[in-house]
Amino acid sequence: MFINNKLKSVLVFLSVFSIIFQQIIAAPIIYGNEKVETVVSVYDGDTFKVDIEGYPAIIGKSISIRIFGIDCPEKRGSRGKMKEFALAAKEYTLKRLKEATEIILQDMRRGKYFRIVSKVIIDGRDLAQELIQAGLAKPYDGKGPKPKWTIEDALNFEAQLAN
Repeated sequence: MFINNKLKSVLVFLSVFSIIFQQIIAAPIIYGNEKVETVVSVYDGDTFKVDIEGYPAIIGKSISIRIFGIDCPEKRGSRGKMKEFALAAKEYTLKRLKEATEIILQDMRRGKYFRIVSKVIIDGRDLAQELIQAGLAKPYDGKGPKPKWTIEDALNFEAQLAN
C-alpha cells in the first residue's frame, strides 16, 4: 500500500511537470518590435523581405517576413482566377508597403523556413486586419491546416471590387 501511494505521487508529479514543461516549450519566444529600414521585395500577400536597421547583415538584410495571423491565397501553383486573386493580395501588400511612412514589425518571433513571423503595423494600422477586411486574407494562427481558398473566394473579391 505504501509503495502504491508513493508511486501514485511520483506519477502525478511527473504528469504535472510534463504538462508545465510542454507549455513552456510550446510558447513562442517573442523578440519585441523593430522598425523596417527598407522593403526589399514582396513575394505574395503575406510574405515579403526587408532590411532591419541596426541588425548585422546576416540576420537583418533581406530577411523574410511572414505576416502573423493571416493566410493569403498562394500564387505558386495557381492558375486563372486564383492566380489573379493571389496577385491582387500581393499588389495590395506591395502598395501599402511602398506608401508607408513607417513600418513596424511587432511581436516578432521565429517561424518556419528561417522567417520572422510578426504583426506588421503600417503607419499605425495592422496590415493583417486590412487584408482580411479587403477579402484578401483569412485568419490563420499558423497551427493546423491552412484555410482553403476557393474560386468562390476569388469571385466574391471580384464582385466586391465591382461595387
